[in-house]
Amino acid sequence: MDETIFQLILPIVGLQLILIVIALIDLKRIEETQGPKWMWALIIIFGNLIGPILYFVIGRRP
Repeated sequence: MDETIFQLILPIVGLQLILIVIALIDLKRIEETQGPKWMWALIIIFGNLIGPILYFVIGRRP
């Protein structure tokens, strides 16, 4: 049973880490955001799976 739970959680954790890394790289490269960059960095890092998604939907300027 423990192995099954591990196999279910591992892809979610991997997706979360990939999203965090991509969002932080994008945050570093982009010049302007909707709000201060330090705030978005905290949201990305501590927002778990939803933080990077919020950054890409709300944080980037069009």
